[in-house]
Amino acid sequence: QVQLVESGGDLVQSGESLRLSCEASGFDFKNYRMSWVRQAPGKELEWVSSFNTGGTSTTYIDNAKGRFTTYKDNAKNTLYLQMNYLTPEDTARYYCLVNVVGKKEKGPGTQVTVSS
Repeated sequence: QVQLVESGGDLVQSGESLRLSCEASGFDFKNYRMSWVRQAPGKELEWVSSFNTGGTSTTYIDNAKGRFTTYKDNAKNTLYLQMNYLTPEDTARYYCLVNVVGKKEKGPGTQVTVSS
């Protein structure tokens, strides 16, 4: 059974940093592409970043490039999202997501709120 648990969200001021974590279990973590997505109040789910299999390739939404870094610790089955220079536009609930056997799974999420 796939299980994803996000943590690390908080209320911070504009310009500050946060590191989100996603602890995973129930699948072969190191061999799956993992993503971060977010949902702001009243808005649709938005893809933020992915850590791709086959190496250390990562991709980011344009407004996260240069500010966010996604990385994995396979020994801990944990995905991270380091977020720097946060802005109020980054306020959202953040989820990690994996597609296992054709089914998209995500955790309960962690709330990030950035005040101006």
